[in-house]
Amino acid sequence: MNLKLNTAAAAILAVSLAGSLAFAGAPPESAQKKSETAKKAAKAAKPSVEEQIQALREEMQQQINSLKNDLAEKNAELQKAQQAAADAQTAASKAEAAATAQQQAATENATAVSTLQSTVNDLKQNSVSLATTVSDETSAIKQRIANPDAIYFKGIALSPTGSFLAAESVNRTAATGGGLNTPFGGIPLQYSDAAQMSEFNASGRQSRAALKASGKLANVTLSGYYEADWLGTGITSNNNQSNSYVLRQRQLWADAKLSNGLDISGGQGWSLAAETTQGLTRGSEILPATIDPQYEAGFVWTRQYSFRVSKDFNRKFFLGASAENAQTLNPAGSNLPTNLLIGSAGNGGGLYNPTANYSFNLAPDFVAKMAFEPGWGHWEIFGISRFFRDRIYPNAGSSAGAYNDTIPGGGIGGGFRAPLADKKVTIGLKGLYGKGVGRYGSSTIADVTIRPDGQLDPLKAFSALSTVELNPNPKLMVYLNYGGDYVYRDFWGKIGYGSPLTNMSGCNTETVTGSGATNGGIGYSPSTPANCGGNTKDVQEGTAGWWYYFYKGPKGGLRQGFQYSYFTRNIWSGTGGPLNINGGAKGTDNVIETSLRYYLP
Repeated sequence: MNLKLNTAAAAILAVSLAGSLAFAGAPPESAQKKSETAKKAAKAAKPSVEEQIQALREEMQQQINSLKNDLAEKNAELQKAQQAAADAQTAASKAEAAATAQQQAATENATAVSTLQSTVNDLKQNSVSLATTVSDETSAIKQRIANPDAIYFKGIALSPTGSFLAAESVNRTAATGGGLNTPFGGIPLQYSDAAQMSEFNASGRQSRAALKASGKLANVTLSGYYEADWLGTGITSNNNQSNSYVLRQRQLWADAKLSNGLDISGGQGWSLAAETTQGLTRGSEILPATIDPQYEAGFVWTRQYSFRVSKDFNRKFFLGASAENAQTLNPAGSNLPTNLLIGSAGNGGGLYNPTANYSFNLAPDFVAKMAFEPGWGHWEIFGISRFFRDRIYPNAGSSAGAYNDTIPGGGIGGGFRAPLADKKVTIGLKGLYGKGVGRYGSSTIADVTIRPDGQLDPLKAFSALSTVELNPNPKLMVYLNYGGDYVYRDFWGKIGYGSPLTNMSGCNTETVTGSGATNGGIGYSPSTPANCGGNTKDVQEGTAGWWYYFYKGPKGGLRQGFQYSYFTRNIWSGTGGPLNINGGAKGTDNVIETSLRYYLP
């Protein structure tokens, strides 16, 4: 700054000197002007150059000082301005910080208010939900007290659902002596004495008692089921006066169902070969909707002991296997050898029925099944493995050379059941084909025959049943079934099952009478038909019926049923017998059944 002031002063001095020199070098003034000048000079003495320069220096110094003062003032003002600007910046920063803090505080307040409002709303909703829950639970408690679905004992639910009281009747145009149960393989041949008479029976024996117990743990549901009716007979059971029949074991099983889909169960129940509706779960079996306790010809089932393991894969695919109690039906056929041991009548000491046959089983029957529920219907594929054993005595009058012989058998089956027309129609088809599987068909025709050397030979057979069920409203169900059980021929000359050399000449006449009356009676007593020894080829049944609920609700259910069935039993043809479309003798029966049941809710 001083350099600039000195430079300015030097410039001013130079200009002044240049002016003075110019004045000195100017042309001479006129005489008049000289005279005037001289007069003025006389009045005032003229300063010298040094004085002028000195005066100029002083003047310039004053100007410089003035400039310095101005500059100092300017610097002071600038510093004040800078300080003011700095102060303003600081104030602005503080204001901005304060504004940011206020904004943050406002945001936090808004968030807090929103959270508080949300909390209040949640509390209101929870309060409403809690009130609703309390109300629902109160209603549920009142419902359980007034109309309990189950009885609770130490956390276990006990339910009698499935129990009912029945009043039922059956009327047949050809007598079988079978009571409510129709012995499908015993339909009398058309010329037999029993075929000439009808029969009527009525009973409450199919009434059922059921009790299911279930308890839930963290990862498993435990359950047990008991089911019984009065369709069994004891030594004193009869129709004479009291019509007293013993309580019969139907189902007794225990089950553990894990949350991972594994299901383990054991006890007496429906075979795994029987059709189910919910995967492979026990208790979800679907039976023909018939009144007849023997169900329907062609229906595949047993009801026996089994130990079952199954797995549920995402409620779409199911896989299971079971080991089930075995039994071989008595060998059937004509002219069969007797040099063998396959079983015996029940031993009283073993608590078996002394009038029934029990086979000496080598191993249980094994059943494996896959089930699919892809979204439309329930589909199944299953297989059965069986073992037949007897002891053969090849030498007459001696046990020398006796040996045990084992023959395997088994079959494969499948079926489906699916809804149509918005679940108002249900269709189903089920079947089984194999060797030695007659026991699993509802007609129980035969499992095996016997070879000439005494070895057992499983009979080839199949069973099939088709079903249509109509449900136009919740109260009414109409059902139509057609099914049958069929057994193939298996023979060696006159020996075996269905031999064409069997004498059938007596099949086309009514039973030949006995030799004569006794004790002063009149006429001749009937006798067992002779020369009509052919074996059953098939049993077919067509059924139509309905079930109608007069009432179904919290007080139980009152249901009425009516059923008509037409049976045909065909016999393998032989020699000298009648011919029909099946080549041999046959029997037919028309059966009407009624039912009135009250179900526990």
